[in-house]
Amino acid sequence: MNTRTTRSTGTRTTAAVTVLAALLALGACSSKAKDDDGPGGGAGGVKTGDGVTGRTIDLGVLTDMTGVYATLGKSVTQAQQLYVEQTNADGGICGRKLKLTVRDHGYDPQKAVAAYTELEPKVLGFAQFIGSPFVAAVKQRVDGNKGLVLPQAWSSNLLGSPYVRVVGSTYDLETINAIDFLMKEKGLKKGDKLGHVYFEGDYGESALKGSQHMAKAAGLTVVEQKIKPTDNDMTAQVSALKKAGVKAVVISAGPRQAASLVGVAAAGRFDVPVIGNNSAFAPQLLATQSGPALSKNYYVASPTLPIGADTAAAKKLVADYRKAHPKDSLDNGVVAGWTAASLFGEALKKACTAKDLTREGVDKALLTIDDFDAGFGVAQDFTDPKAPSSKESVILQPDKKAVGGMKVVREPGAADAAQGYTAGE
Repeated sequence: MNTRTTRSTGTRTTAAVTVLAALLALGACSSKAKDDDGPGGGAGGVKTGDGVTGRTIDLGVLTDMTGVYATLGKSVTQAQQLYVEQTNADGGICGRKLKLTVRDHGYDPQKAVAAYTELEPKVLGFAQFIGSPFVAAVKQRVDGNKGLVLPQAWSSNLLGSPYVRVVGSTYDLETINAIDFLMKEKGLKKGDKLGHVYFEGDYGESALKGSQHMAKAAGLTVVEQKIKPTDNDMTAQVSALKKAGVKAVVISAGPRQAASLVGVAAAGRFDVPVIGNNSAFAPQLLATQSGPALSKNYYVASPTLPIGADTAAAKKLVADYRKAHPKDSLDNGVVAGWTAASLFGEALKKACTAKDLTREGVDKALLTIDDFDAGFGVAQDFTDPKAPSSKESVILQPDKKAVGGMKVVREPGAADAAQGYTAGE
């Protein structure tokens, strides 16, 4: 009697489990058919893969909100979020809404690599990745994973990959253009000594290649001062450069280091022009003690016109960004973020037309973009992964009265030495 009861109960249990499994499977199939949440075929005959469903396209953002480039990271990220909001309000791309998944690495190498490892399997690609050294650290993995990365970094070491695409001139080219400006307009001449203060690692060393190339071409002597991202007081560097008798200084570091350098030089009556790479300034510095010195003696080489440019695109972005973030300052991080997001969007649109929203499809689409300008004066060509998308730079000067705190002192252009230079050589 007990045996029969056990068998009967077991039979009923097995049957119930079988029915439940069938119902769950049916529900799963129904849900998948309804939402198209898995990669593969995709809606409308569009091929999809990682980070893409029938409803969404998920892009990663690896930024710095709390470290050396906190100001830049905030502006870049908010500009990209604004692009996503506006694009989605207009219906999205390829019938799908864009989604950004943001991680703040605080300019910490371990956090940056860990954040890439976490997000990479979940996203189509990255609309932002701040930090040349960190992008370089995962470059081999990016080439294997094939998820497009648009870094907020301009090291020439990042060239060569169809999946890591620098937007604008690399640091070495930018430095060549910066020194060309110093020689043509700020009195630096053949036989002079040029100081170069630079971060250790990919960023600074890429910029240093540019100053060394220009020094050889123009008969200058470079006096090097290598620093760490944690070095904020430039007193020792200014003292060394003043003692060496340099006539001008290039700084390839962050906004804090630039402000310290210029401020200390002014206080010590070391009256020489200083020019920084594009990430070595934030308009918030104009409100500090270094503000007057920055306005007088500091310049910045930029891959595009500034946020305050007299173009329709710039004016619209200023108005939209101010509406979205009325309490935040405008700076060129807004331009950089918007440009990268717009470029990724353009690649997505072309990939959609080709009915291939896989990682390979998006990368292939990017390779067809040869004249991209988000409205900031410099056309970008992405057809050759071995070359930067542009060799041009705009020279800017801090100005409290200008929108975004920067005015143009030299329009977009490339020095003769830059035209004949192969990035990374």
